[in-house]
Amino acid sequence: MSFASLGLSDALVRAVAATGYTTPTPVQQQAVPAVLEGRDLMVAAQTGTGKTAGFTLPLLQRLSAMPRQKINGHLPIRALILAPTRELAMQIAKDAEQLCHYTGHNVVTVVGGMNYDKQREQLQNEIVDILVATPGRLIDFLGSQDVFLDQLDILILDEA
Repeated sequence: MSFASLGLSDALVRAVAATGYTTPTPVQQQAVPAVLEGRDLMVAAQTGTGKTAGFTLPLLQRLSAMPRQKINGHLPIRALILAPTRELAMQIAKDAEQLCHYTGHNVVTVVGGMNYDKQREQLQNEIVDILVATPGRLIDFLGSQDVFLDQLDILILDEA
């Protein structure tokens, strides 16, 4: 089985190939088609089984099919990936950025322990297709009204 056989766009297949992967893992073989169908999933698997790509690839495919639309003069955040730790959030963001290479989507990460003002600047000055966040920092940005999730299309809870 190939990544193309999962129903992914050419851009995503190229991005996966650029990371060095040629064959989807069992988790990806099951998760990607289900998410592309719009189904909700709960997946449990060991570290290193490809879970992050298993949810990121169909997320990017779905975002590509939904054109960006301004709401009240701004482009809303379209997807939120919530992770329990800074380290996990940063790893997810790194993987997502690699997979976004040919899609034009943008990933912004907001986590505790990093410069708040720099993160706020990113939120204000960049198009945010995917926000990767830890709960505490997300609450901070929601409270300061620097983040609005009222137009969110996709929510992923990693290690819920």
